[in-house]
Amino acid sequence: MKISSGNHKKLEWIWSSKVSAMAKRRTTRLTLFVITFLSLVAFGIFVPVFALLPPLSSHSTHHPTPIKKVSAKKFEISADKFWKDGRAFQIIGGDLHYFRVLPEYWDDRLLRAKALGLNTIQTYVPWNLHEPKPGAFNFGGIANLVSFLKHCQNQGFLVMLRPGPYICGEWDLGGFPPWLLDIKPALTLRSSDPAYLKLVERWWGALLPKIAPYLYKNGGPVIMVQIENEYGSYGNDKAYLHHLIRLAKYHLGEDVILYTTDGGTRETLEKGTIRGDAVFSAVDFTTGDNPWPIFDLQKKFNAPGKSPPLSAEFYTGWLTHWGEKIAQTDADFTASALETILGRNGSAVLYMAHGGTNFGFYNGANTGSDESDYKADLTSYDYDAPIRETGDINNAKFKALRRVIEKYAGQSLPPVPPDNEKIGYGSIHLTKTGNLLDMLPHFDVVESENPMPMDSVGQMFGFLLYVTEYAAKDNINDRILSIPKVHDRAQVLISCSSGLKAGRPTFVGTIERWSTGRLNLPSTNCVSSINLFILVENMGRLNYGQYIFDRKGILSSVYLDGSILSKWKMYKIPIPNLNEIPENNPIKQASYSRVFDISARKKLKEKQVIVSKEPAFYAGQFHIDNEDKIKDTFISFNGWGKGIAIVNDFNVGRFWPSMGPQCNLYVPAPLLKPGENVVMIFELEDPNPELVVSFVDQPDFTCGSSKQHFRHQL
Repeated sequence: MKISSGNHKKLEWIWSSKVSAMAKRRTTRLTLFVITFLSLVAFGIFVPVFALLPPLSSHSTHHPTPIKKVSAKKFEISADKFWKDGRAFQIIGGDLHYFRVLPEYWDDRLLRAKALGLNTIQTYVPWNLHEPKPGAFNFGGIANLVSFLKHCQNQGFLVMLRPGPYICGEWDLGGFPPWLLDIKPALTLRSSDPAYLKLVERWWGALLPKIAPYLYKNGGPVIMVQIENEYGSYGNDKAYLHHLIRLAKYHLGEDVILYTTDGGTRETLEKGTIRGDAVFSAVDFTTGDNPWPIFDLQKKFNAPGKSPPLSAEFYTGWLTHWGEKIAQTDADFTASALETILGRNGSAVLYMAHGGTNFGFYNGANTGSDESDYKADLTSYDYDAPIRETGDINNAKFKALRRVIEKYAGQSLPPVPPDNEKIGYGSIHLTKTGNLLDMLPHFDVVESENPMPMDSVGQMFGFLLYVTEYAAKDNINDRILSIPKVHDRAQVLISCSSGLKAGRPTFVGTIERWSTGRLNLPSTNCVSSINLFILVENMGRLNYGQYIFDRKGILSSVYLDGSILSKWKMYKIPIPNLNEIPENNPIKQASYSRVFDISARKKLKEKQVIVSKEPAFYAGQFHIDNEDKIKDTFISFNGWGKGIAIVNDFNVGRFWPSMGPQCNLYVPAPLLKPGENVVMIFELEDPNPELVVSFVDQPDFTCGSSKQHFRHQL
């Protein structure tokens, strides 16, 4: 991130597989090493290994590619250039994050990146996706990084890998696992804190050995590995950076090319880089800034001859928060800025080439001047990138960037594939499968004298319901509920505990992180005590800045008329996150039971639909006749309030059309199947009066009001 400054003819486009060649190279690695070593010893006496080339041109002429003689696969830096197998190499890359794209679509998106003219893919590696619980590593499904690297290589890409441990990237907690926040004594993240480094060592000890066989020197696609991410915008702990360097070289070899990326200012580069030639220092900056003075500054933080100009994050668009107008940038302006770099033999990585989707609960968030000035990212991570969230490339930005890249690619570009077909499956009537508060006996519960943070009770994502009670009073005055610190959004409901007055809970209102934290509780006619329900949503942890230590839930005492409320029960709402399917999920069981109960659906049609502002689950199904009818689609939430949508057990993300700007959620075709497909919705407060959702054939980012809280840009 970047605060600093189905059916088309797919096989016609996919490069032939190189997997068998990779296997052969691995079996002969020792022989190649011996031959290479003896060759370097023999020839190193007579000729320099790195031949100097003329300096970079001061005008827009693009020089022919110089050649050096080498005897094995090698990627290196010298004479202020990148070298690939003896040829000067210009990185024309793009970020494409495997964890924001279904694995079934990795080839499709890479194919489009190839048609754009890219030769390199850059991706983050989010720690929290791969180690969701301490010591429990996950490299399957959408987290199968090794498979993604193979896909990249099969399509002819090099890879720049960014394993953090902090990644930012508009991703929950900047990629850190949230269980780090509950360790006592508290860890100091992004520092040389020994307890923190021990956990980094365990994480990289699981990750980097998987990467080593895929380094370029070993026959794989990975040419460089990034250390941390924009550290100069956060800290100045050189011992921390040096520890990461030693750890990376331990697992990947002394000759691995490591790099850092920092904002293009002297201050950020001073703090975020390591002097000498152990680490290559790259830069990022605002698109449209004159890059060459920044590249000159970059040279001061690299060893002589070791500073090829590289914008490691060339911004093709920008992020969008809930409540903001969808971010868009001009195509021709962006393309012109890229040509300013490429035209003088500079290298650039498009951030993003393809944004993708923040599936599940993994979206990040940002703050303004203080931590209460909270802004959560959309489910869509379209980013106004040339390859859109759906993979579409029939747009002005893709065309403009491709025209520029084609001038400098050194070879003709592949044909441009067509956009994938979209389809609208029409309207679907949903069944209310249960009120949240009626399902509490089926949920895990933790009891405590005082409310506990979500991570402390093991609820790392989604929702936690806090329940207590207070005595009824014989007066008609409202009572004041106060929660000084809640992260991020609390819905408050009350009901009589017992007696004739006991009935459905009454929705009172919301207390939000960005609000005053106070709410008037209406008077009741309850006889004895009143149940207080507070449903807290974790809307996404901060991923950037000084407030990144972002715990969730109720983080203070709760007061009623100035007195502390105690004796709390905390119910964990089991909604699956990305890449996880909880076993024996009571929500799923209830939803599937009601949806497939024909008699229940018939009875529902005979009843008048009663809508309340009580959190509840809804489900419905739609039929797809055969494989040929399975296409990308979108769920439109017109008339709904706020919540989560799950399609065939896959959490496609959050919806909030009243806040906007995102109205529809993207449903990629691989999530669907012939026959019956099930949609489950957790609606927090305002269901559509007709209980209808529509599947449509296009995105929509026109919802919401410009008067809402989040309407301000970083």
